Parts: sequence; structure tokens; C-alpha cells
Amino acid sequence: MKTTIFILICLFFIAISCKNKVDKKQEPQPKVEEIKSTKAANVSILKKEFVIEGLNDISHKVWLYLPPNYNESTEDYEVIYMHDAQNLFDEKTSFVGEWAVDETLNDLYKKTGKSFIVVGVENGGEKRIEEYTPWKNEKYGGGKGAIYVDFLANTLKPYIDTNYRTKSAPENTAIVGSSLGGLISFYGGLKKPKVFGKIGALSTSFWFSNKVNDFAKENGNQKNSKIYFLVGGKEGDNMVPDTKNMANLLVGLGFPKENIRTKIVPEGKHTESFWKAEFLETITFLFNL
Repeated sequence: MKTTIFILICLFFIAISCKNKVDKKQEPQPKVEEIKSTKAANVSILKKEFVIEGLNDISHKVWLYLPPNYNESTEDYEVIYMHDAQNLFDEKTSFVGEWAVDETLNDLYKKTGKSFIVVGVENGGEKRIEEYTPWKNEKYGGGKGAIYVDFLANTLKPYIDTNYRTKSAPENTAIVGSSLGGLISFYGGLKKPKVFGKIGALSTSFWFSNKVNDFAKENGNQKNSKIYFLVGGKEGDNMVPDTKNMANLLVGLGFPKENIRTKIVPEGKHTESFWKAEFLETITFLFNL
């Protein structure tokens, strides 16, 4: 009798287990929506990739935005060099949202006929800090930014100027980035004023190294360069005063006051959406649109 009861109990639990498996199979599985590419048709990735000697062994992809009328025209174009290319044009490759540089410039062309070439270099992922910092930080490391800037000036820009119709003079060439990308843009523009005459330093991480002030004192007396500083009031305790202090330092060194604009957005946060919203105003000042 006990054996019969035991068998019946076992059969009962087996039946329940089978039912649960069937129920689980019948439950609809949640769909994982694939993020679709949002880059415009006039954005491409160069076939040529660049391993930057002395920096790291990463093969860097370069994104290229060409004006909507590029193939139909014979004119030369001003060029904007940017960093973190994964975040500039495409929602699919972005970290937490794209800048929509392509949509912004395509719309600008429709409204005004004004066009640019944009060259975006992908960051090296976990090596990003090394690439975008000219000096080491005791906690975060880094410090290979000079090598990266030399690559932009001595390798990438000549390649772009050779293969595309560009206005190659410094007054026609900008370097723009945010956060550590803002730091390396600031550094690159002041270090190479005969290459990059326009600097977009957005939410610049001046906190990374105290050496930035000494660097500015040595290289900040530029008469022909232009700088656009952007900072949000909700980016951190020192971001706004650091940016104000740097702008004042440069003016004190002889940097023309009319060539610097500092915009402080009280509600601005350290996000891609913030830089996306401010990109057009950045280039409007730099290129006198």
C-alpha cells in the first residue's frame, strides 16, 4: 500500500513538472528590439584604419561626413575634426545617445547652403583615457594625448586633405570634443595653432591635471585662434569655475577676448544630449555662421 501511494505521489509531481515546462514554452518571450542605424546616407566609415604608433595597438576607425552636395560640386570645404566617433552620428554605435551631427549639418545645409566635412575618430574603448589626456592622473593614469594629437595633425589631416576637397588652413579647421574629448581639443588647438585654428571645448575635464594651467600659460597667447567653451551647471562642483578660470587666464595672457565665448547652461548635464543640443551653436561661433 505504501509503495502504491509513493508511486502515485511521484506521478503527481512528474505531471506538475511537465505542465510547468509546457506552460513555460507557451509563454511569449520578450522581444529584444535591435537598435537601428540612424546615420545619414552621407556618413561613411573609411576603409583605411589607423594604428597610431606609440599610442596603442588598436586599429582606429575613422568616420567621415561629407556635405550633401559634395559629389555635385567642385568647391572645397572647411573641416571639423572630432573624437568619440561612435557617438557622433549613429544611435546604434553610441554609448548613451548620439550627437546627431549629420542631421544637424544636413538641416543647416538645407536652410543656409553652408556645408562642412566632419572627420570623427573612434576612441580606443578602455584606452580612451590614455588617448585624450596629455598628462597623467595619479588615480586614472593616462598621459598619451600628445601622441594622439600628433597623429591628427601629422597623419590624419594630411590624408584627408589629400583625398578630399578641403580648405586646409587653420582658420578653416576646427577640433571639437566633449569631456576628455574637450580636454584633448583644448590641448590640440593650443599646441597646434597652425593646424587647428578653432577649438570647441565642451564640458572640458580641466580637473584631470593641474598641469593644464601651466600648459595654458605657455601656449595660450594665440592671436588668431578661436575657442568656444561650454559647460553645464549640473556637471559637477568644479566644472563651471574651472571653465571660467581658464577663459579668464587666456584673456589675461593676451588671447583676444572677442575670440573666446564661454556659455554656461544652468541645467546642462554631462550627457550626449546636452552636447547634441549645443553643437550647432558651437560651430556657429567658431565659423561665424
